[in-house]
Amino acid sequence: MNRPKNNPEHDFVHAFRNASTYINAFRDRTFVIAFGGEILADEQFHSLVHDIALLNSLGIRLVLVHGARPQIEACLKEGGHKSEYINHIRVTDETALQCVKQASSSVRAEIEALLSIGVTNSPGHANRINVISGNFITAQPYGIRDGVDYLHTGEVRKIDRAAIEQILSNNAIVLLSPVGYSATGEIFNLLIEDVATAAAINLNADKLIYLVDEKGVTDPRRRLLRELNLDDAQALLQKHDKMPVAVRHCLQSAVRACQHEVQRTHILNRHIEGALLLELFTRDGCGSLITSENFEDIRPATNHDLAGLIELIAPLEKEDILVKRSREKLEMEIEHFTVVERDGMIIACAALYPYLKEEIGELACLAVHPDYQGQNRGNQLLKYIERQSRQLGLKQLFVLTTRTAHWFRERGFTTADIRLLPVKRKSLYNYQRNSKMFAKNI
Repeated sequence: MNRPKNNPEHDFVHAFRNASTYINAFRDRTFVIAFGGEILADEQFHSLVHDIALLNSLGIRLVLVHGARPQIEACLKEGGHKSEYINHIRVTDETALQCVKQASSSVRAEIEALLSIGVTNSPGHANRINVISGNFITAQPYGIRDGVDYLHTGEVRKIDRAAIEQILSNNAIVLLSPVGYSATGEIFNLLIEDVATAAAINLNADKLIYLVDEKGVTDPRRRLLRELNLDDAQALLQKHDKMPVAVRHCLQSAVRACQHEVQRTHILNRHIEGALLLELFTRDGCGSLITSENFEDIRPATNHDLAGLIELIAPLEKEDILVKRSREKLEMEIEHFTVVERDGMIIACAALYPYLKEEIGELACLAVHPDYQGQNRGNQLLKYIERQSRQLGLKQLFVLTTRTAHWFRERGFTTADIRLLPVKRKSLYNYQRNSKMFAKNI
């Protein structure tokens, strides 16, 4: 379906329809969202609070993990003190611990106050959102490492899952501070990445989300990496030694979370307006996704893909680029189709019809969704079909086309005579359509 250009109303309808899939999928799911104390000083923090309240109103179970590093630094500076950092981790002495307690309490109170307002300027603005914090984290000393005593710096030992689950089941938001308590009553300063990872793992969260100052995970040339699987992330940590410290910590957290069945971790640039909503409710998001599952996959089609296939190829059939196929025909021939599925959506397809006696195959119905054209999906599908053909013992591929001859010629196909079509296929050739034949040895 063609959408009118520069039409805000149609753009809204299109975006809302796409988002509705995620709205339904995310209801009653648990998301852990972590952000540093820097965000509280930004004007965008009010927008973030609004978006968090919106997620809560959609039935998403939220655990927020906040940092307080700049507030701690300001407290220390005011008293004429300075923290020591070893391996980018604060050595928390008595003075620093007092500032940790003061800063964490202040940040927590500010977040709770803003969230208690709810979704402003909306019909539901009077619906109060409950935000609950408490001593949900049992901590232990970080200890002495490489001869350095980290004093009151600690690490998560246990998360009170039962207490948090009870709060989430009542549609309240849980707020976790970077502070933990030992069984003997000691207080420890914690890394927010440690808190967020432990919470996500223990709660079997569906998503772990970090809001950072950087644009996300980048390669050594500073290009944003949209999707990484577990192997990609581990390899990047080993070879990218100039990665910003905060992003490195988040990526390490993502790897650990993936290894413990948290399927998706998102690392987002907090300076992007509406980053949370863009990442969660659009198919391609705006940050970096680290996942233990395939976000995009080339696979054989099944009958469950029929609706997606029809939606993909219908516009091309309408423009007479592809031969029209009925639903019944597609269903009967589904075994010939290969699809590219991206986060549940069919974004590309192709079909292979083998003629084993002649050792030749027809490549048909190659289509890529307009939003994903020019991103190599067509080449990937072609290579997949070529491998599939070789496995079947085919030695040549042919294609019949009226509008895309140049695309195939650029990929090694050459003009062929219609008379060389397999006998069975020749009997079905539409002379009115007058398609040109191109072939390629494989």
